[in-house]
Amino acid sequence: MEIGGRGLIISLICFLFKFSTAIEIPLSVQQVPTIIKQSKVQVAFPFDEYFQIECEAKGNPEPTFMWTKDDKTFDLSDSRIIVSNNSGTFKIPNEGHISHFQGKYRCFASNKLGVAMSEEIEFIVPNVPKFPKEKIDPLEVEEGDPIVLPCNPPKGLPPLHIYWMNIELEHIEQDERVYMSQKGDLYFANVEEKDSRNDYCCFAAFPRLRTIVQKMPMKLTVNSSNSIKQRKPRLLLPPSESGSASSVTILKGDTLLLECFAEGLPTPQVDWNKIGGDLPKGRETKENYGKTLKIENVSYRDRGNYRCTANNFLGSTSHDFHVVVEEPPRWTKKPQSGVYSTGSSGILLCEAEGEPEPTLKWRVNGSPIDKNPFAGDVVSPTEISFTNLQPNHTAVYQCEASNVHGTILANANIDVVDVRPLIQTEDEENYATVVGYSAFLHCEYFASPEAIVSWQKVDEAKPLEGRRYHIHENGTLQINKTTEDDAGSYSCWVENAKGKTAVTANLDIRNATKLQVSPKNPRVPKLHTLELHCESKCDPYLKHSLKLSWSKNGEGFEINATEDGRIIIDGPNLTISNVTSEDQGIYSCSAQTALDSVADVTHVTILDVPDPPENLHLSERQNRSVRLTWDAGNDHNSRISEYIVEFEGNKEEPGRWEELTRVQGKETTALLSLAPYVRYQFRVIAVNEVGRSQPSQPSDHHETPPAAPDKNPQNIRVQASQPKEMIIKWEPLKSMEQNGPGLEYRVTWKPQGAPVEWEEETVTNHTLRVMTPTVYAPYDVQVQAVNHLGSGPEPQSVILYSGEDYPDTAPVIHGVDVINSTLVKVSWSTIPKDRVHGHLKGYQINWWKTKSLLDGRTHPKEVNILRFSGQRNYGMVPSLDAFSEFHLTVLAYNSKGAGPESEPYIFQTPEGVPEQPAFLKIIKVDKDTATLTWGLPKKLNGNLTGYLLQYQIINDTYELGELNDINITTPSKPSWRLSNLNSTTKYKFYLRACTSKGCGKPITEEGSTLGEGKYAGLYDDISTQGWFIGLMCAIALLTLILLTVCFVKRNRGGKYSVKEKEDLHPDPEVQSVKDETFGEYSDSDEKPLKGSLRSLNRDMQATESADSLVQYGEGDHGLFSEDGSFIGAYAGSKEKGSVESNGSSTATFPLRA
Repeated sequence: MEIGGRGLIISLICFLFKFSTAIEIPLSVQQVPTIIKQSKVQVAFPFDEYFQIECEAKGNPEPTFMWTKDDKTFDLSDSRIIVSNNSGTFKIPNEGHISHFQGKYRCFASNKLGVAMSEEIEFIVPNVPKFPKEKIDPLEVEEGDPIVLPCNPPKGLPPLHIYWMNIELEHIEQDERVYMSQKGDLYFANVEEKDSRNDYCCFAAFPRLRTIVQKMPMKLTVNSSNSIKQRKPRLLLPPSESGSASSVTILKGDTLLLECFAEGLPTPQVDWNKIGGDLPKGRETKENYGKTLKIENVSYRDRGNYRCTANNFLGSTSHDFHVVVEEPPRWTKKPQSGVYSTGSSGILLCEAEGEPEPTLKWRVNGSPIDKNPFAGDVVSPTEISFTNLQPNHTAVYQCEASNVHGTILANANIDVVDVRPLIQTEDEENYATVVGYSAFLHCEYFASPEAIVSWQKVDEAKPLEGRRYHIHENGTLQINKTTEDDAGSYSCWVENAKGKTAVTANLDIRNATKLQVSPKNPRVPKLHTLELHCESKCDPYLKHSLKLSWSKNGEGFEINATEDGRIIIDGPNLTISNVTSEDQGIYSCSAQTALDSVADVTHVTILDVPDPPENLHLSERQNRSVRLTWDAGNDHNSRISEYIVEFEGNKEEPGRWEELTRVQGKETTALLSLAPYVRYQFRVIAVNEVGRSQPSQPSDHHETPPAAPDKNPQNIRVQASQPKEMIIKWEPLKSMEQNGPGLEYRVTWKPQGAPVEWEEETVTNHTLRVMTPTVYAPYDVQVQAVNHLGSGPEPQSVILYSGEDYPDTAPVIHGVDVINSTLVKVSWSTIPKDRVHGHLKGYQINWWKTKSLLDGRTHPKEVNILRFSGQRNYGMVPSLDAFSEFHLTVLAYNSKGAGPESEPYIFQTPEGVPEQPAFLKIIKVDKDTATLTWGLPKKLNGNLTGYLLQYQIINDTYELGELNDINITTPSKPSWRLSNLNSTTKYKFYLRACTSKGCGKPITEEGSTLGEGKYAGLYDDISTQGWFIGLMCAIALLTLILLTVCFVKRNRGGKYSVKEKEDLHPDPEVQSVKDETFGEYSDSDEKPLKGSLRSLNRDMQATESADSLVQYGEGDHGLFSEDGSFIGAYAGSKEKGSVESNGSSTATFPLRA
């Protein structure tokens, strides 16, 4: 990767080529030709435009080329071919004369030092396959006879695929009775009537030629027969002329296909075996209903005799195949090219294997070696040795190995060269690595004779020594476990007998990349979300090349290419939703930079509920117990904490499973305590930290014998709706508690403590009605369970009471003490215990308002009720209306209900203070005055004596000034005019209603006075509102109409009255004198914006502002600018001051200066 200057070569782990005699010679050095590219078998497909036969070679001097075709010189000057420049490659255009060029070609590349030759290149010109035109006679056979329909496909370029179909291109069905051979013939072991048809067609497909040809249809007629003779098998494949055995030759590595087909009735079955051995497992298959034996990738151990046997119940027949495995030549020792210096010695080896054994031939410069020997060469079939080599010994040797299955050729260059070292690595190359990694500084060179390579640091001028340094045979310097001190410039020196040369390399050391995956080894429940984070840190110079990737168990993730987007990779983050057990594994985050790579892993464990326990087994069966044993299921990475044993056997709820016991997770057995008279079945549920498993399969049944009850009913209680009645109830025994058939309940009772006999009654349900002689009398009651096998344990007595009656007397009211205008205390006498006729639950006060003392108006009777529990003789009645008259009664009540009421007691409440006024508004303003109006309180609570009006100055921080009081002694007057106010000042007003008892809670209002010249700010907000713009347009239109009318009247001689002129052109001084008319706007003229405050220079309805501000502003104040104009909606600030307020509204009233 080039970064700057002459380039920074990034080296990681390099593949190092060892220096040997097979070294690459630079093209600047004279050398023999070497063929570097050549064609293989070339097929002239009819749909191609041209056919290219390639031969390219390198050498110094540059090679020239010649060709042979079928071992004869081929003329490259033929006008029908196109020859490429500077190579031996030529093209044959597809122009109709292609067959003339069919043959085997060989390329020769030569210069003054030698001749290299290519392997044979076969050029095949395939013919277009066609079935011959022929008339096919119809075939007629008897039912049950064999028949063969021949295909005889034409020859063509392999592969060949054969199909039998009808004229509708539907495949002829093949089965055990019908079979198509490898040659394409269709065999019938015995024909049936359904085989009759006149359109049997054989199709031959040549896919490489894109050609399918069809044979003429054949007609087959099957005559039905009443006497079809069965017969033993007879082989049709291999044909009878092959005898009982035949030989098959197959090349090593190919696929062996052996086929047998026999006719007979019933249809014979075919079996295969290898004589004296076994068929190769894993490589052999039987196809076509056993008629074909297929062995893939044949090896020498597959040689031998194979036998197919066809049989039916009438007999059998067989055929033996002698399989011979052969092989084309292949190199075992291929001759290697070499570079030699003058006077040196060498040897060429050439050995090949194959079946039959290959024949070896030596050539030199393309000619047989015996026709062009070199002095001193010693030639044998498998090697050539030479000594005291001289430059004129430079040549190309060829070794050719051949047998009946093919020929292989190898060229070996012998270059005798003497030259000073040539360093092929550029000078001043830049390299980089990271701390702790190995650095590789290259110094590739060519030298003959052999050279010595040494490295040194430029600033040290001495060869590098130490275990960390290693110089490879190709000149590369390897520095292991690099540190920051290794950075700097290095020199590579190469020296041989002909001279020496050097280059310089520069090394930079970077910081190693660090990586950490979190969380470490997480345990994630199934269907939860897994989130992994990969934190990385790398050298700033490497950050641009940093790439992060995730993998699981060594297989990388494709970014966001998973099903339904369940797995999302976002840079360093990996998120997997709805994890399953398949998501468990080792997750790795890898960081790759241009210089290093590092990875960190975390093991993700997916937790799930356990698998159900298995193999439930019952043992140690007893009347009241049994031992249950089971095998634990897979815990899915979370230890089983406990097992839940459930049972089914409740006769009342069959199929309902109930928990019986729990067992620690380390146990897999439990001794179960059982109840009598139950047919048990058990199942087990495993529990871990994730949850519960599915229940196991149920165990066998275990039935316990019946027994007497072990317990009596619980929760014995009484229910009575009539006096003296006692309905005794209890919780019935559950099915699992009955212990046997015939369950009944024996109920006994007697008056508590009375020395009398117990009364008794036995019932089958769980209730009994008993009538007693007295009301609300205590009784001792017992209930015992009984079944056919006996009684339950001795029952315990419980005390129950007979039915209650209503109380029959009323309390007497002693008096009503008035505490204040809304609260009174009532006292009464309790009723005797014998008049309660049950359990006293308490006393009840009923009261109702009869009239208001303010206006004397009578109120309809609306009774209020207040109950006091227990035995008591007084109670407090709150929330009464002040200055009113009330009636009040008291009664006692028990569990049955309420007794009679006492005589009504009449009392009156005194006056109280009024509620706050309904509203407070500032309706008229002037320079130093303001007129306020208000509404009466909803409840006066007495005779209204007047009002207390208070006001004070407030500033922008809501700090309050001195409070001024005004007593208004005329309660009928709902308004007041304040004077001597300051202009451009904010005020807060408080108004209280008063009676003789005092004044109530205040209602408040705020506003600001405006001086002259400050009106414009009031309208800044509304000037951009749509309704305001519309209003202005309407006013402009009306003004235009008015001017038009005036102009018409003036033209008609009409005159204006003084009053009209005065109204149209008011005098400013006169206007200022007019009282409280400035800023009055009718509510019908203009509506305020929803949610905004209305300025006090508008005439607002009395309740509108107060209601809206209380409802939405919760008493908070609006925001105004320093000059008093509105600048915001409701604010969250609270009032500051000591005056109590329950409701307020905020507005601005501009006062003219």
